Amino acid sequence: MSKKLQNIKAINQMLDGTHKFQTKKTVGFSDAEKSAELNERHEIGDVWEETTSSGTTYVVEQRDGFRIRKTKNSDVLQSVRDEIRSFPNCRKETCTCAGTHMLDLKMRGIHGMCFDCVIEMEHEMKTEGTFDEYARNKVRENALAWLQDAERDVEMLKKAYTQVAEFVTNSQGELETYAARMTPEEFENSVQQEFEKFKEQFLNKLNGETTNEND
Repeated sequence: MSKKLQNIKAINQMLDGTHKFQTKKTVGFSDAEKSAELNERHEIGDVWEETTSSGTTYVVEQRDGFRIRKTKNSDVLQSVRDEIRSFPNCRKETCTCAGTHMLDLKMRGIHGMCFDCVIEMEHEMKTEGTFDEYARNKVRENALAWLQDAERDVEMLKKAYTQVAEFVTNSQGELETYAARMTPEEFENSVQQEFEKFKEQFLNKLNGETTNEND
């Protein structure tokens, strides 16, 4: 059939309403699901779940004149993102922080609050006379956290100095072996002992300063 005759045939089909583009169905919700959705009335703000014939579950929210449909997984991911970005210790009734400033992000890691809420909290503590104790506890917590990091560093050094090291030297996978710098006993008698002395002095000083300030 010539191209001209094909065009004439297509025009006649469109006039009759039988052209393939006019009769093509969109894959998605079944006709029964669409009918049920149209007949079901919801109030603005209602949230519910719908599962298609293919097994996909959607979370649907009724808005003013339209509906928002999201897959259930996307809703879970969004709640996780919101939790990560949240400031759980802020006073929800008064906090107006957007949480985007660098100081807010820093205070979230320390207090779980935005910067403004930390300032407000510390101001109330100063008014009540509890700020000095709070500050001492914070200094102690930070010092102990630093000591824990130092202990982990010593453990890493122990592995690095007392274990045999192997490295791949070429594309054929040949290994080159380096002997340990120390035996475990040598490490214990030098590095570990020195660190334990430092740790004892550090804790004695920290506890002594805390005791003196409380007297």
